[in-house]
Amino acid sequence: MKVATYNVNGVNGRLPVLLRWLAEARPDIVCLQELKAPDEKFPEGPIRDLGYDAVWHGQKSWNGVAILSRVGEIHETRRGLPGDPDDSHSRYMEAAVNGILIGGLYLPNGNPRPGPKFDYKLRWFDRLIDHAAGLIDQRLPVVLAGDFNVMPTDLDVYKPERWRDDALFAPEVRAAYFRLLDQGWTDSLRTLHPDETIYTFWDYFRNAHARNAGLRIDHLLLSPALSNRLAAAEVDRDVRGWEKTSDHAPVWIELADSPPPRAREKG
Repeated sequence: MKVATYNVNGVNGRLPVLLRWLAEARPDIVCLQELKAPDEKFPEGPIRDLGYDAVWHGQKSWNGVAILSRVGEIHETRRGLPGDPDDSHSRYMEAAVNGILIGGLYLPNGNPRPGPKFDYKLRWFDRLIDHAAGLIDQRLPVVLAGDFNVMPTDLDVYKPERWRDDALFAPEVRAAYFRLLDQGWTDSLRTLHPDETIYTFWDYFRNAHARNAGLRIDHLLLSPALSNRLAAAEVDRDVRGWEKTSDHAPVWIELADSPPPRAREKG
């Protein structure tokens, strides 16, 4: 099963790119971020015409997340993170699809730092960590997928010295990411590409994509119940070079139907 995440940077403005990628890549389950559209403006029809069911949590002009599936019904289980009833941002959706729980998220950017937006980012990250701990405790097969707006290490950012003061690379944010991983989550892309320079985002300015001056901020995390089924993890980097495309590229993993057989012990 192929599970993907893609920050589309405006689902209607980039719809031709999204539909082309869906048709060519044929992911089974997709988490989308930055819909930048209210619920009534989500392009359900064209997406359904490609064979995908969808649930979405939109917001006018900003934010917005969705989950797509072509491998079975989507049973929505949560809309929004617990912990702040006054939070009006559309940043988290959760659904059971084909035997797996999918958490699709768009973590706040947090800039400028310091300031209220950065404080909100840290609070939101804490809420995610608390909720993720409960998922781990239930021993569920879970994928947490989306735009985390964090580069975990120097390997995940072009010229890290230029990003030391940015909210995406702040020590507090990177520490929060590793607190999350320490619960038992597997960073799929880094697990299968431990030493590679591999990015998921390239700015529109300064010819960043052609120079490969990017960031790795889109992640797919697997709970312990799924980690031994991880078979592949890649970035569809070429999509970033398409006309009128997002500044992110789709990221995807392949999950085997069952864990690989354990090697027989000798003797």
